Amino acid sequence: MIIKGTWVEIERIVLSPEERANNLPEDTKKTPLVMWVKGFCLDNCKIGEEVEVETITGRIEKGIVTRVEPNYTHSFGKYISEIAYIGLQAREILFGNDE
Repeated sequence: MIIKGTWVEIERIVLSPEERANNLPEDTKKTPLVMWVKGFCLDNCKIGEEVEVETITGRIEKGIVTRVEPNYTHSFGKYISEIAYIGLQAREILFGNDE
């Protein structure tokens, strides 16, 4: 049981494949547009149940609970060796090699 007020993530289908725009690539058109929202659940619930949440900004959203106490996981992607020295090269181009 997830207690009211717990930080959760919900999922909701915003557009079904039939509702998606016609000018999308075929593989994209076949996939529903899904929204994930994090917020505090407004009622007791369980994973897989529908619940309303209140986001940090005060917005109320309804969806299926997918995670309890989710963390934020984002990055700028994997390390790319080709761009590792861009800052150093830019500094040398702009200001020269004043050592």
